[in-house]
Amino acid sequence: MLAALKPRLGHRTLSAAIVEQLRRDILDGTYAAGAQLRQDALAASFQVSRIPVREALFQLEAEGLVLIEPHKGAIVSAFSLEEIDDVFDLRVMLEPRMLAPSAPLLTPDDFAEISALDAAFAGAIAAQDVAQWGQLNARFHLALYRHARQPRTLAIVTSLLQTSDRFTRLQMNRAPALSRAENEHRKLLRLCREGKVSEACDYLVAHIEKVRRDLHALLKRGSDTGAARPQVDPRNKSKVGKMPSSSSTHRVKRRP
Repeated sequence: MLAALKPRLGHRTLSAAIVEQLRRDILDGTYAAGAQLRQDALAASFQVSRIPVREALFQLEAEGLVLIEPHKGAIVSAFSLEEIDDVFDLRVMLEPRMLAPSAPLLTPDDFAEISALDAAFAGAIAAQDVAQWGQLNARFHLALYRHARQPRTLAIVTSLLQTSDRFTRLQMNRAPALSRAENEHRKLLRLCREGKVSEACDYLVAHIEKVRRDLHALLKRGSDTGAARPQVDPRNKSKVGKMPSSSSTHRVKRRP
């Protein structure tokens, strides 16, 4: 792995290089769901101090790939097809039901606000601000549904979008998904502006289903490696303070 890692580093910071390698190892099943990622072992493996390893783990937590739990440290997150399908089945059912009555009532001020959220989403993608992707995605969707007058459905959809946050960050860790998400948000907004409500609802369903298919593909790729995927409850995630950044540009050497 050392030979594959070294050519990619160059100007990259230590923590960014470690994030890239660990993300690849998690997504390809090298580290199975539920596996503990010990800072001392990783630091020894990469031949670095614990500081860039800690930063890397915080970044992976922001992406939804690991959970940082009290007294346990970093644990590789688990994603099951059943959980994903439960969330996305409900989203496909409920979100068009909210968009249909809300879209015709959106005002110029609403559209200006939603456009600003779309721009912020694009900015977060450009800045690789992974922690903001899911939040801005949820705010964009909920702003489209604000005039639905369905408070119970709104509460359910809000909860579903919060649950989808970690799915969104995982799914969008690929360049095609990033550019597609931007384009699809803009087209959905345009259809609503033009009053094409039925078409917008159909497009919303297709948009949600594409995310589901991406997540299925990621899980299938992980299962094809033969990695076990025990369940880890994401609700146990602890709050973790921000660590000082590392500005080192040394190359990371990973011991075999």
